[in-house]
Amino acid sequence: MPVNVAGRAMGLAEAAEEDGAAGAGSWSAWRRTCTRLGVTAGDVLLEGAVREDRTAFTREANGSGVRSSPVFVELCIWSGLLSDTDRHKRVNEKLVVYFATEVRTQESCSVSLRDFRMAQTMIFAIEEINRSENLLPNVSIGYQIYDTCGSRLSSMSATMALMNGPEFTAENRCNGQSPIHAIIGETESSATVILSRTTGPFKIPVISPSATCECLSNRKEYPSFFRTIASDYHQSRALAYIVKHFGWSWVGAVNTDNDYGNNGMAIFLNTAQEEGICVEYSVKFYRTEPEKLQKVVDIIKKGTAKVIVAFLTSSEMYNLLEQLSIQNITDLQMIGVEGWITSKSLIIPNSFRVLGGSLGFAVRKIDIGGFADYVIKAFWETAFPCSQTEGNYSQYALSCNKYQDLLALKNYNEDVPEQRYSSNVYKAVYAVAHSLHSLLKCKEHPGCEKGLTIQPQQVVEALKNVNFTVKMGDRLWFDSSGAAVAQYEVVNWQKDSNGSIEFKPVGYYDASLPPHQRFVLNTENIIWAGGQLEKPRSVCSESCPPGTRKAAQKGRPVCCYDCIPCAEGEISNETDSNNCKQCPGEYWSNAEKNKCVLKAVEFLSFTEVMGMVLVIFSLFGVGLTVLMAILFYSKKDTPIVKANNSELSFLLLFSLILCFLCSLTFIGRPTEWSCMLRHTAFGITFVLCISCVLGKTIVVLMAFRATLPGSNVMKWFGPPQQRLSVFAFTLIQVLICVLWLSKSPPFPYKNLKYYNEKIVLECSLGSAIGFWAVLGYIGLLAVLCFILAFLARKLPDNFNEAKFITFSSMKADRRGADATQRHSRRTGEHRGSRRHTGDRTLVRECDVIGWVQSLACL
Repeated sequence: MPVNVAGRAMGLAEAAEEDGAAGAGSWSAWRRTCTRLGVTAGDVLLEGAVREDRTAFTREANGSGVRSSPVFVELCIWSGLLSDTDRHKRVNEKLVVYFATEVRTQESCSVSLRDFRMAQTMIFAIEEINRSENLLPNVSIGYQIYDTCGSRLSSMSATMALMNGPEFTAENRCNGQSPIHAIIGETESSATVILSRTTGPFKIPVISPSATCECLSNRKEYPSFFRTIASDYHQSRALAYIVKHFGWSWVGAVNTDNDYGNNGMAIFLNTAQEEGICVEYSVKFYRTEPEKLQKVVDIIKKGTAKVIVAFLTSSEMYNLLEQLSIQNITDLQMIGVEGWITSKSLIIPNSFRVLGGSLGFAVRKIDIGGFADYVIKAFWETAFPCSQTEGNYSQYALSCNKYQDLLALKNYNEDVPEQRYSSNVYKAVYAVAHSLHSLLKCKEHPGCEKGLTIQPQQVVEALKNVNFTVKMGDRLWFDSSGAAVAQYEVVNWQKDSNGSIEFKPVGYYDASLPPHQRFVLNTENIIWAGGQLEKPRSVCSESCPPGTRKAAQKGRPVCCYDCIPCAEGEISNETDSNNCKQCPGEYWSNAEKNKCVLKAVEFLSFTEVMGMVLVIFSLFGVGLTVLMAILFYSKKDTPIVKANNSELSFLLLFSLILCFLCSLTFIGRPTEWSCMLRHTAFGITFVLCISCVLGKTIVVLMAFRATLPGSNVMKWFGPPQQRLSVFAFTLIQVLICVLWLSKSPPFPYKNLKYYNEKIVLECSLGSAIGFWAVLGYIGLLAVLCFILAFLARKLPDNFNEAKFITFSSMKADRRGADATQRHSRRTGEHRGSRRHTGDRTLVRECDVIGWVQSLACL
C-alpha cells in the first residue's frame, strides 16, 4: 500500500514553495556524489524488509550488489537526479519494497534542503509506523518519491506515472488493485491544483502539507483533496485583522500571480473592505516577469502607504527584496504570510534594511521527537563521516576529498529544528496510516485482516473520519473542506544579541479557540520597520478629532477624507466620526462641539438691569399714587375733592397701586402660581381701575344732562349704584378669569424656538380663548370709557376730566393693540427670530408698564 510524495527541489534562483526554501546547494554536487557512489545509468533493484534496520537492505543489480548506501540512494532519488518506480509484494506478512532507479540529468534544477527534510520526515514517519505494534500491526507501508523540480509538466508526468504504476507489473494491471492508494504532495498550490484535478476522477486521495490556496477547499472540484495545513481563508482574514489591530487604514498589497497569491489576496481585499481598511494599490507579478516586477517597485516607491501586505512565495519575495534594496526603498512595514516570513533564503546582506521588523503568520514550529537525531546521526554522520567540520579539519582532508561538494551543505544541521512544515508531512503520513488501520480492521493482538482489497475511494472516506493525536500532542482531523484547523505563529523579524536575524514569535492565531481568544499579540515585544521601537503610522488622512466629522474626498477611497467641524447644536464625541449627532432639545453643543451641555435658561430676573429698571418704575408709580392718596385725604373737605366723588377716587388710586404691583409678577423665574397671577391679577385690577373711571364719568355726565325739572335720573346714579356698577364690571372680569383658570390655566413653559442656544422660560397662556376674553373685556371697557369721556368734553372745569380720560383711554387702547399685534407675531412669522435687542420675554412686561403709565395720566 504505497504512500507517495511529489516533491520539488529548488534553490534561490528557482521557484520556492509557499512557505519558502530553507537554502540551496549545488545541483552538480548531488549528481557527482551519486555518481561516485556507484549509481550509474541503468536499472538498479533494491529489495529489503522495511521493518529491519535501513543498513540491512540487501542489494542486487542484475544479480550483483550496488556499492552504495540505500539511504543515500533515496536522497538522490528525491533531489531530482533519479526517477523511480516500485513494486510491492507481501513476504511473511510484511510489505517488501523494491526500488528500480535510473539516472536523469537535469542541470536546471537545484536543491531545496527544506524539501529534502520534508522527504526525510516522510521516510522517518513511515519507518516509525512500520515499527509500531499498535498502528497497522503486521502491515508495512511502502513509498515512492518523485521530484517535479518546480515544473508543472514534470508534476503531471509524475502523477501519470503514479496512477499507471510501474511497467514491469503490467501482468497484474487488471487484478482490481489500484497501483497507488494515497499521494502526499504537492507543496505548491498551483501544482497541487493540477495534481488534484488529474487524480480527482480516480478518487485517489491527495494530502498536501503546505498547499494553502482557498480554491482547493471546493469539494465539488477537489473531492479527494486533503491538507494538514489550514487554507489561506483564515490567514488572509487574519492579515486584515492584524492591520486593523494596529490602526493602519492605508496599505499597499502585493501578491504572487498564481492560484496561491490571487486567491489569498482576493480574500484579504474583501476582509479589508469589511474592516474599513483602504488599499492604495494591489499589484502582482510572477517570478519570471521582471518587467512586471519593475512596475511593482515603481508603484511602491510612488505610494504613500507605509504598510505593505505581501502575499508572496519566497521566490517572488526574494526578487522584490533585491529590487527594493537596490533602489534603497526602506522603512516599509511588511506584513507577510507563511510563504516567505520564515524563509532563510531571504537572509542576505542588507535584507534587514528592507525586511527588518516584518510581521507575519508562520506555520507553528513543532519538534518531532527523534527526528533530529535520525537525520543528523543516521544520515550525515553515518553516510558522510566528513560532516564533522569542527576541530582539526586537516585530519579529514585526505579521506574527505570525494565529499568536498557536500561539505558546502554543512549548515543543514542547524535547519533541522525549524520543523514547521516537516510536522505537516509527519501528520499526513499518520493520517493515511490511521485511515488504513480502520479499513483493514486492525486490532492490537490479531493484527489486520488479510486479503482485503483497498480502493483509493475507501481511503478518501476513511480520511474524512480520522481524528487522532500525534506524539507531539497535536490533534488532527479534517474539516468539511478537507483542511486542518488554522494555527499560526505571529513572527517578527528581529536581530539577536549577535546581530543575526531571527524569527521571533510575538503572538499566535488559533481558529480552534473561542473567537475572543483566537488572536493574541504581545505588542511590547515587537520591533518595527527598520528596527524601530515606535509603531509606524499608515493612514491616507489623519484622524478627525472629536467635534468634527469625516467628509470623503471626491474620487478617492473612503479612508481619504477631510475633517469638517460639526454644525451648531451638533457634536461628535468620538475620533473619526462619520456623522455629527444632534443634541437633544434642552441641550446645545459646547464650543469644542464634542459635548452636549444644558442650554442657558433665560427669563426676566430681578438682578438684571431691565428687571431693576422695571422694579424701580413700579415702586416709583406706587410711591406717586400713595402721595396722591395722601394729598386727596388731606384735602377731602375741599370742593374739588368732593365734586370728584372721593370714594371712587380713593378706590381708583388703590387699583392703580395694585396695577403697579402686578407688574412685579412679570419679573423673576416663572412658576405655576406666578403665571396664573400675572395675567389674572392684572386683568382684574385693570378692570377695577377702568370701572372706577367709567363710574365717575357716567355720574358726572348724567348729572349735567338730567337738567329737566322733576327728573329722577340721578336717583339711579347715587353712591350705592356707583359702587354696584364698579362691582358688576369687575365681577365679570373675575368670572372670566375663574373660568380660564379652571379650564386651562397659564403654566411655566420652556420655549426652545426663540433661540437655538438657550431656553426662554416664559408663561404659556394655557387657553388662548381665556387670554383673549380677558384682553377683549378690558378693551371693551376702555372703548366705552373713551365714548363717555368724549360726550363729557364740554362740562365745567371742575368736572371736566374728559380730555384726560380720553387721552388715557386712547393710550390704553393703543397698548392693547400693540400687545395683540406682538402676540400674533410671536406665534406667527417671527417665530424663531433671534432679535437680541427685542427680547420677547419683555413684551407683556412693557405692555403692563405702558398700561400703568396710561392710568397714571388719569
